[in-house]
Amino acid sequence: MLLDIDPSSILVRYNVKRESELSPDDVAREYFPEDELIRNIVEAVFEGDEDEVLVALQEAVDHGKDPIGLIDDALIAGMNIVSQLYDDGLLFLPDVIISSQAMTDGIEYCKKISDGSHEYKGKVVSFVVEGDVHDIGKKILTVFLRSSGYEVIDLGSDVPIDEVVSAVIDNNPIMFTGTALMTTTMYSFKEVKERLLDNGVEIPFICGGGAVTQDFVERYDLGVYCDDAAVVPKIADEVLKNATIEELREKFHRN
Repeated sequence: MLLDIDPSSILVRYNVKRESELSPDDVAREYFPEDELIRNIVEAVFEGDEDEVLVALQEAVDHGKDPIGLIDDALIAGMNIVSQLYDDGLLFLPDVIISSQAMTDGIEYCKKISDGSHEYKGKVVSFVVEGDVHDIGKKILTVFLRSSGYEVIDLGSDVPIDEVVSAVIDNNPIMFTGTALMTTTMYSFKEVKERLLDNGVEIPFICGGGAVTQDFVERYDLGVYCDDAAVVPKIADEVLKNATIEELREKFHRN
């Protein structure tokens, strides 16, 4: 039996009108700066076009822009847009990684052609525990940290405890991060922590990875658990505000 029903009255609720939705590119353009020289760099970073980033940087410098100033004003500004759209679910992790590489190449280029030096927000040491070669998580969090203006001392994967301790002591970072995929390797976190405490180092130790749980991390001093690489820069920002380890746990741990 056919019913005499006007389908438009039913479908209105579910009609999302996709043709009117903004694409990620459209949304990004709303954030692009008005200055054309800066805008070209920001857009190249957003597109992940490494060659175009360098071309746009040189054009800006040729027109009187300071190379070091362009790091914050254009390169990191462009990456901030990428991060924002990632947080909003409009971009995906590969987009972030591609843009980050373009930004990193741009930063190195600016340093090369300038006599000045860029001031980072802070320094972070990152590593994958000894015996573990699975470094994708560590690579991702370094991308987010660098795109947020932090200098990252990346020790790589399968890093001996002695090397981690020495790197933290020598570089004096605001915090350090460790990742572990396997339960057989994550227990070295505890030894790293004890060695650093013996040397008077009491900075946040951000721990994550497939094998790591919040309960495990909360068992020892310095430990702050994080299972989302995109959150690590937010933790670093709080560290810069002198947040204690307990305050970091309260803010970022699940209840």
